[in-house]
Amino acid sequence: MTAHPLALARVMSEVSRPKNEHHTLSELECGRIGRRTVVFMPTGAAVGGALARAGRQIRGLASAGVVHRVVTHNPDSLWGIASRQSYDAAAPEAEGFVAFLMLKDEGVRRLADGTLNRSNPDLSLLAAQNERPAGIYTWAIFAPAALVGAIPLVYEKLSTPLYTGVSLYAWAATPDGKRFAETLGFTLGCPLEGDFASHLHYYPRGNALDAIRPLYDSYHGGRDSIRPSVTIARTFEDLMRIVSIRSAVYMAEQDCPYEEEYDGNDLSATHLLGYIGNEPAGCLRIRYFGNFAKFERLAVRHEFRTSKLSFRLVRAGIDLCRKKGYRRIYGHARKDLVRFWQIFGFRVIPDRDEFHFSDVAYIEMALDIVPNSEALRVGDDPYVLIRPEGRWDQPGILERSSTRGVRSMAKENRS
Repeated sequence: MTAHPLALARVMSEVSRPKNEHHTLSELECGRIGRRTVVFMPTGAAVGGALARAGRQIRGLASAGVVHRVVTHNPDSLWGIASRQSYDAAAPEAEGFVAFLMLKDEGVRRLADGTLNRSNPDLSLLAAQNERPAGIYTWAIFAPAALVGAIPLVYEKLSTPLYTGVSLYAWAATPDGKRFAETLGFTLGCPLEGDFASHLHYYPRGNALDAIRPLYDSYHGGRDSIRPSVTIARTFEDLMRIVSIRSAVYMAEQDCPYEEEYDGNDLSATHLLGYIGNEPAGCLRIRYFGNFAKFERLAVRHEFRTSKLSFRLVRAGIDLCRKKGYRRIYGHARKDLVRFWQIFGFRVIPDRDEFHFSDVAYIEMALDIVPNSEALRVGDDPYVLIRPEGRWDQPGILERSSTRGVRSMAKENRS
């Protein structure tokens, strides 16, 4: 079957609201988006009617018999959508639908290597309604323009305990399909057991999300875990957390004067913010020069220094510099912390004397790195280069705004 998103990208750009989350599917205000639509489990007759309408617009749909067989195996595989105005509970008619294949492990593997028969799937590869699938494949979407707001409501149905944390997959064969998938937060390319399915769009959930997120964007709020994680400071509230951490470490513990700690460089830097669970616990400042980046102000609150957060912050900083295309990282190491930095490959710069500031002796160190194979560069998609710092693999708010087109900038139109 084939995804048919129609005007989804435009509608999503108008109704989505960014929050402190990482994926567009997590950002959607479903109650607001779907207030004019209804999502329901259709009867066999309603399925047949929707397939007939879809078949007039979409090539390559699975036959009605195949769809009925899949839905009989797992009724969660197909959801009908209709406008609230026309919906009649006594005789529900599906004006559109969203269909899924609830794949077992072998089904996911066959989807990834291209051997899954998507037109007539083997039921032995599909999970039944009471079974937790290994992956959920978006099999088909048919949504006339007035109904695209219902699509997020359907995906919300995949947040029940049985499906929570199960990663989502899509096969976007058309430019519209690609835009649909990426608007919802899917990314092209799927890691799977050491292999990589470049043709699949992938929306990781649960443990799979941890497996593919870069170290510098590994924090996800609202979890109970006490594992260390890192994000990039993007808001003034994040900067306040960093100020609090550095004040506790450098000013309270090490008696550093305020004017020396806050040295005028904080607004020309990237700040990494480390968490233990949901508690802000550490930070690292990175500044950028012509052909090198500089690590500064690594700090971890004293109650979290057995957590290895400092190691994660440094590794995240190295990852970020590689993504930005740098080949050298420079830093000033306290004499008593030289061995710590050597763990990551930093070397003392020869023929350079130690020097002092804020009553502490420092030694210059440097690390040579290899840029990421997908490092950012001039010539990349311009939409990628306007995405939020550190989230270059996910469409941002400015990218979604592009679907509104261009407005006049004439002076008389300004207010």
